[in-house]
Amino acid sequence: MSKKSSVEKNEARKALVKRFAAKRKALLEIANNDALEMEERFEARLKLAELPRNSSATRIRNRCGMTGRPRAYYRKMGISRVALRELGNRGLIPGLVKSSW
Repeated sequence: MSKKSSVEKNEARKALVKRFAAKRKALLEIANNDALEMEERFEARLKLAELPRNSSATRIRNRCGMTGRPRAYYRKMGISRVALRELGNRGLIPGLVKSSW
């Protein structure tokens, strides 16, 4: 089980990303538009830099939904390999069979 503060910090980041998504997208469109003047694009970049760092989607960490583990995360299921193995051994995941040869 990971630290509760780490999980909560990540949830706060998700909320910030959602809150600033529209503003960030609009500023990025202006900043990346080659048809606009360089000064206007530069101002958009400056405004983008003034936004909170945690409002960027790249700062969100994928974490296990059960344990909060940050590594070995399976996106398709939203859980870590440890939780996947545990659920698989209990027979709670349909179609998952422990291999043996």
